[in-house]
Order: sequence, then C-alpha cells, then structure tokens
Amino acid sequence: MPVVHRFDPPERFVPGTVGEPGARTFYLQARAGNQVTSVSLEKQQVQILGERVAELLDELIQNDDSSTTVPAMTPVAMIDNDPLDQPIEEEFRAGTITLSWDAGDERVVIEVFPVAEVEVELPVEAEEQELLELPIVEPEPDEVLLVRMPAAMARLFAARAESVVAAGRAACPFCGGPMDAGGHLCPRANGYRRTRS
Repeated sequence: MPVVHRFDPPERFVPGTVGEPGARTFYLQARAGNQVTSVSLEKQQVQILGERVAELLDELIQNDDSSTTVPAMTPVAMIDNDPLDQPIEEEFRAGTITLSWDAGDERVVIEVFPVAEVEVELPVEAEEQELLELPIVEPEPDEVLLVRMPAAMARLFAARAESVVAAGRAACPFCGGPMDAGGHLCPRANGYRRTRS
C-alpha cells in the first residue's frame, strides 16, 4: 500500500520555487493544519498542469449541466502570493500527474505520483517483434499526493502556476531562448553573446 498524502480539501495548494531564475527548483506544496507536503517537479510540469486546470475550469463554465459555480478569475480574497511554507522537505519527485473533476463532490482532483524506475529484462536472443510484445509492469508507487479542492482554489492554482513560470529568466528578443543576467550565446547572432538591455 502506498503512503497517500491526502488533502481534501487543503487549506493551501500552490506551486512555487526556490532559487534564482535559471537555477530554480519547482515545487507543488499542499498544507492542511500541521500537515505540509512538498513535491518537486519540472517547470514544464507546472506550466502544463496550470494550463490543464484552467482549461478544465473553463469547460465546466461552458457546461450548462453543472450546478457548480466556477469562477472565471481568481477571487480577490483568495489571491496568494506568499512564499512556500518553510522548511521545504521534498517527499518525492513528481512523475505522472493526473487531473479530473469529481462532479459528486464538486472537486478538482489532482494525483501526483513519483517518478517510476522500471527495469525490463530482455531475453538474450529476442527479435525486434518479440521486444515490442514484452509486457512492462509499472511498480506500485511508494507515495502519492492526492489533492481534492474546490473550483475557486483550483482557479487560484492555475493563475499562480502561470505567474510562477513567467517569473523566470527573460526571453531573448531574437531567438526566444532564456537569457541569464550576463546574457547568452544567441544562435541568431552567429554565436555572439547577447545581453539584456
């Protein structure tokens, strides 16, 4: 049985970062009372999860069958720009993340599973077709972060995810790549260093 870090609903569920732009570590952090769970993940995972949550909420607004009131924007009283709760103790690194809507409880449900390392033993003299037919059994995860939150909190999460991702390094106006404080080697400048002006 995996350890389930369950928050139904959390008092706070936010993405955040630690470190300077260009060397940031991204986290999802859930809190309820004294229980705080922090999971590290990639910037792209934060971005995609935030976008998907916003899309899910927008679909619920369009759905006439829904009895749930889904805010189109983050309610002002809920805006949360505070840093992550300290100390940050990483429970695991996120791998697979699932997103769903529980119509019965009117909750957005996010499940975060750790990165799974799967070992596949190949037969010594296997042909290519046999390799394609080998069953791969993923191991049961040791831990899972399960967050069930109301629509307004999910809207806050989506807005904060967008701002956390955007707070990184400035983009080069020529190639679109990220620029450090000292600039970067721009492929559109034939290898010359471009700096922020």
